[in-house]
Amino acid sequence: MTDDSKSGKAGDMPLFDFTKMLSQFRIPGVDFAAIVDRERKNIEALTAANRIAFEGWQALVRRQSEILQDAMRQAVADASQEDALKKRADLAKERFEGALNNMRELAEMATKSQKDAFDIVRKRVEENMEGFRNFGKKSD
Repeated sequence: MTDDSKSGKAGDMPLFDFTKMLSQFRIPGVDFAAIVDRERKNIEALTAANRIAFEGWQALVRRQSEILQDAMRQAVADASQEDALKKRADLAKERFEGALNNMRELAEMATKSQKDAFDIVRKRVEENMEGFRNFGKKSD
């Protein structure tokens, strides 16, 4: 392997230049460079989608942890109140409403993360379909 075939940046694809290798097998009507480029773009889209999904789940777990910590602090504070027994029904109602709001927030976070990741993949699929529609149509 020569130095010019090595990638200098993290995430660059690949260390081996498939375009050069495939150009040796000149098949009429087959553009190997376009095929390799399309596959590189597919991999980049999947990588970006996975990164967004992972970051979304990290944010979701972080928020769940914050919610749990807040709930524990509130429970300790509520238990230490002298009139906590008298307020039990009100406290239960408040905590239930808070839990519903937290679940709604977490669901919205998960939905957004999944939508953002899916949008990247959908866009790449649309680009591939456009490429197939234009296959063989070369501008002269």
